[in-house]
Amino acid sequence: MNPEPTTLNDQNRLGQLLVALFQGVLYRDTDSALWQPLMDLQARVRDYGATIGLELILDEAEGYAYLRQRPAVVGEPELPRLIQRRQLSYPVSLILALLRKKLAEFDATGGDTRLVIDRDQIAEQVRLFLPQTGNEARLLDRMDAHLNKVVELGFLHRLRGQDNQFEVRRILKAFVDAQWLADFEQRLSGYATHAASGEEEA
Repeated sequence: MNPEPTTLNDQNRLGQLLVALFQGVLYRDTDSALWQPLMDLQARVRDYGATIGLELILDEAEGYAYLRQRPAVVGEPELPRLIQRRQLSYPVSLILALLRKKLAEFDATGGDTRLVIDRDQIAEQVRLFLPQTGNEARLLDRMDAHLNKVVELGFLHRLRGQDNQFEVRRILKAFVDAQWLADFEQRLSGYATHAASGEEEA
């Protein structure tokens, strides 16, 4: 086990890391100033998180880290939930499903590590599973609202100076796992049925 931080600098770095992780996901490419301190102090971050029911999820290969609620242990009292579950609307869930499938296909090509996709490409895929509408402008307005939500959740990153270009963040793989992806076709069948009903959630 690493020794406890003994210098003010170590304590400050640990504090900065914890605050940043409480606020959201850390990425190696965009949070480079915090990434090395995380590598140095990850044992301390894990120890601190464990005291309040959180665990550090760190993927060095993909370059991201975040805190999540530790699964309940049988026989132990359950701590209050610090990280709340979010109920996602149908369109947002659909976008995440399609992006996850796109990311798997992209990784299978063995090329670049950054998947960049534009708004029209996403809209073209999503429209197949949304109720048909004759109002294209309204559809795109709603699409922008859904995409903004996906950006807010941290699964898409809007490229600077290119509002309609997005990088798919690789942390999506941690939230939409392989088993979920294996059931993708069945899920899409359900989405298609949903679209046929002519109802769309906000």
